Amino acid sequence: MKTTNSNGIGSTKLILLHPYILKQGGSNRLWILAFLSIFTLLFLLTLVYTRESFNSSKTSSTGNASAAPAPVTSGPLPKHVVTTLLHYASNANTTEKMSYDDLKPIADVIRKCPSPCNFLVFGLTHETLLWKALNVNGRTAFIDENRYYAAYMEEKHPEIEAYDVQYTTKLKDFKEVVAAVKEQERNECRPVQNMLFSDCKLAINDLPNLFYDVEWDIILVDGPRGTWPTAPGRMSAIFTAGVLARSKKGGGLTKTHVFVHDYNLDAQRVCSEEFLCKENLVEENGMLGHFVLERMEEGSAQFCRQKPISSVTR
Repeated sequence: MKTTNSNGIGSTKLILLHPYILKQGGSNRLWILAFLSIFTLLFLLTLVYTRESFNSSKTSSTGNASAAPAPVTSGPLPKHVVTTLLHYASNANTTEKMSYDDLKPIADVIRKCPSPCNFLVFGLTHETLLWKALNVNGRTAFIDENRYYAAYMEEKHPEIEAYDVQYTTKLKDFKEVVAAVKEQERNECRPVQNMLFSDCKLAINDLPNLFYDVEWDIILVDGPRGTWPTAPGRMSAIFTAGVLARSKKGGGLTKTHVFVHDYNLDAQRVCSEEFLCKENLVEENGMLGHFVLERMEEGSAQFCRQKPISSVTR
């Protein structure tokens, strides 16, 4: 370094740095470099980890969205929903409908029926979709005498399970037919049997084989239609309901609820007393008869313990 003294004479001074000072500065730079390296490494690791977690979460979310939802088993419909359905069904603008007083007992039994409940209905009626909706967790099957209407309902409502049956009886002959069946009560028309192989005149035996293996918990007789003399009448439906209820194997419920609509009409009342039995009648309101039947042992030879008051003879 060159400088000027007080006399104006320039002189040169030499500044020497001690090695310790150089060494100390280099050490500080190394520490700073090491700190920056560690900080950069941690930052990169954090960035990589965060990105992988995000991708994993996104993949999982996408997979869950595309997967089919797991089935949810729900309980019976809430009471207020049932009440609303019954209200609208009973107030529909049609003459072919059940009243609220007729619908309510059936709906109450369906709601209390253990899931899955097997519900058999004779007749495709105004209430068909109602019965299917009320038995939300169970199986509801319908039997109708009109094959075209059964096919139409299945096409329009794929969730409906419907079968068609060709009845061979006539309403005007119901007393003679019932008397003839009672004569075969210990043979072809016994109360406990496999309906698939039955030769009884009132037995419905032309449904799919698996139908007869189902243990029905509730049976509603609201068909076939018609009150004119040549209409088929409901004799076969009532007889078949009585046999199906008594022929349970005992794997599920031993009792079966059987409802007969239009119970006030002679054919329905007489057939119900003969094949469902007065001692099993738990409720009636004029239009609807409610029976509860117990399973019977193989070899049972009579439908009723007591002779029906309206018993028919040939």
